Amino acid sequence: MNWFEGVSITTMIVISILVIVPIIIVVFLYLLDRRQKQHAILRNFPILGRMRYMLEKTGPELRQYLFNDDNDGEPFNREEYLHMVLPGKYLSSVIGFGSKRDFDESGYFIRNAMFTKQNEEMRVDNETLVDTMRYIVDEDGLFARREHREEIPALPWLLPEEDAVIIGPDCEHPFHVRSLLGQSGMSYGSLGENAITALSKGIGMAKGAWMNTGEGGLSKYHLAGGADIIAQIGSGLFGFRTEEGEFSWERLREKAEIPEVKAFEIKLAQGAKMRGGHVEGEKVTEEIAEIRNVVPFTTINSPNRFNQFSDYPTLFDFIDKIRDHTGKPVGIKLVIGGKQDAEELASFMQETGLGPDFISLDGAEGGSGATYQDLADGVGLPLRSALILLDDALRKFEVRDRVKIIASGKVTTPDRAAIVLAMGADLVQIARGFMISVGCIMAERCHTNTCPAGVATTDPKLQKGLVVEEKKFRVTNYILTMREGLFRIAAAAGLDSPTKFEREHVVYKDERGRVFPVE
Repeated sequence: MNWFEGVSITTMIVISILVIVPIIIVVFLYLLDRRQKQHAILRNFPILGRMRYMLEKTGPELRQYLFNDDNDGEPFNREEYLHMVLPGKYLSSVIGFGSKRDFDESGYFIRNAMFTKQNEEMRVDNETLVDTMRYIVDEDGLFARREHREEIPALPWLLPEEDAVIIGPDCEHPFHVRSLLGQSGMSYGSLGENAITALSKGIGMAKGAWMNTGEGGLSKYHLAGGADIIAQIGSGLFGFRTEEGEFSWERLREKAEIPEVKAFEIKLAQGAKMRGGHVEGEKVTEEIAEIRNVVPFTTINSPNRFNQFSDYPTLFDFIDKIRDHTGKPVGIKLVIGGKQDAEELASFMQETGLGPDFISLDGAEGGSGATYQDLADGVGLPLRSALILLDDALRKFEVRDRVKIIASGKVTTPDRAAIVLAMGADLVQIARGFMISVGCIMAERCHTNTCPAGVATTDPKLQKGLVVEEKKFRVTNYILTMREGLFRIAAAAGLDSPTKFEREHVVYKDERGRVFPVE
């Protein structure tokens, strides 16, 4: 019997196309790669070379989703990532069976107390509940997953008024903070309007916390949720500059008159980059350019440092002028490179009686929307080492009571926050944890304007994927679970408030099992 009998001409044409077209494409690519001169592998092995480049291109995704185990991968492994995603979605951080931490590795641990605190003994304000939304899983099978969202009143886990952290108590308008954690600097431009709006609304709903504008200037999206704001001033002076690029005291006063703006921060350095920021031109929309007072769709590179000061005397003078013009606290954001740096700062504060109201200390492990590999990997100290040096220096020169320390650098879970507070921080601020709570999948395309989750992009099409009314609740839930976790850990350590963490509450265990106090 002839195989072709009974087969229609249309079917035969389709089969021919399915066979012949791929052969033509392969032959075309073979000849093309043989003749090109840029890639040696493709020139010598066209087909295998194409396969190699395909595997190389998809390698990060394959490792992230298939080959890395739960505790492998940087900057955050799968386990760390889920510890940021799940609390935001389900308002819970409960796990089953046991920890996946490798307890044979060296690391820091919170000292538990023999006699812990009861919930009713904790110094916490849970009077006014927060109306939020969380997901409930209805079915979780291999081929089907169903869940629904429900409204729920949640405990806020705020510090009581009498325990509030007061920044700039001698200022005309001190900043009273009733949340031990807030959002670190993330600019509008680095993040899109939907992400910034969701963050503002989520933080505003949680109450007590704050958001830092980043060096890109204050936008209407930062103000959308009524959250407390720390307005950052970077070396590019975006939002605070004249058309000629000089510092504008008029624009400063305008920002100070906004009720949500509680403090100003002068950014000297960031953990991932010891220089000014970088934004690709395609991310600089007309609206962003207007806020920053720059040319639209032009790549922005901030100066390495401010032109307004070049040493401690001129820096402190600049701080004083901003404080006088605004009546609000003024801080500096920096990265510590060694003991000498910390002691020079503290010494000058003691000598002059001047200085910042708070210091935002960023660790070298901190993230950024765009930086250079050499700066991110090799410059500046990690947070925990730097924090001890800074706290020690401020105490040595007897100025610790004048300044608050806000710490940042991969502090994304309550246990990490507790350790940082015990090492000397007064407050903690987080950037990537909040990015992940609004949908970031760690695609590492922040600098390209092609973020697939619509977070670190100003592309309107990609931003459509980020629904503000959905993600704002995840931001709120992330904050609430973080704060609840801090109080839970404090209770386990025998403390009635996480504001009372000290170094004595942390121990360090090395890889041989030896335990050391943190000094």
